[in-house]
Amino acid sequence: MGLTKSEIFTDEQNQLSQLLKAMAHPARIAILQRILASNTCICGDLVEELGLAQATISQHLKELKNAGLIQGTIEGVSVCYYIDPKTWKMMESKLGAFLGSYKGEIPCC
Repeated sequence: MGLTKSEIFTDEQNQLSQLLKAMAHPARIAILQRILASNTCICGDLVEELGLAQATISQHLKELKNAGLIQGTIEGVSVCYYIDPKTWKMMESKLGAFLGSYKGEIPCC
């Protein structure tokens, strides 16, 4: 985040920003929804279900994994992905607090 001067923001602001940035693509949302819906590890099903190329899916999985939203375990010749519960709970808490800080409509301008 060099040009955005991330050092002037709190660790929490930077962390939440990075997690949301990793989710900011419809394919990544679809991947996360699929993993959440199955409530288990996902291996090779994503290519067939999403209709994207294997390389595209792999790149999106890499971004989600680098952000810490998912983890992968090797099972035979494939990697199976699952939601990282610690990161997910932390994001749920911080994003919930952020969204919950809205006080409702106020007269303005």
